[in-house]
Amino acid sequence: MTVVIVGGNECMECKYKQICKAHGCRAKVFTKMRGNFTSQIGSPDIIVLFTGTVSHKMAGCAFEAAGRCGSLVLRCQSSSASALSDLLKNHMAAGS
Repeated sequence: MTVVIVGGNECMECKYKQICKAHGCRAKVFTKMRGNFTSQIGSPDIIVLFTGTVSHKMAGCAFEAAGRCGSLVLRCQSSSASALSDLLKNHMAAGS
């Protein structure tokens, strides 16, 4: 399963990837808007959107990519490690 994380804290990028790996997921993390952001997202299974730390433009691009490739968008207000872990744990438990 592939996960793209949009938003969050730059200093937490490695931690986000470790958490995803612990849940059996490969992760890409985008904390800042880059020039070709929409094309870099690819076609993941899940897009995690940290709503507290993401710009409106990045969120719009993430939703556009999700619509294009049929990805599930999970929103999380907090960008903490425990919030991401809980989000993935609940998603995996739901069997989606």
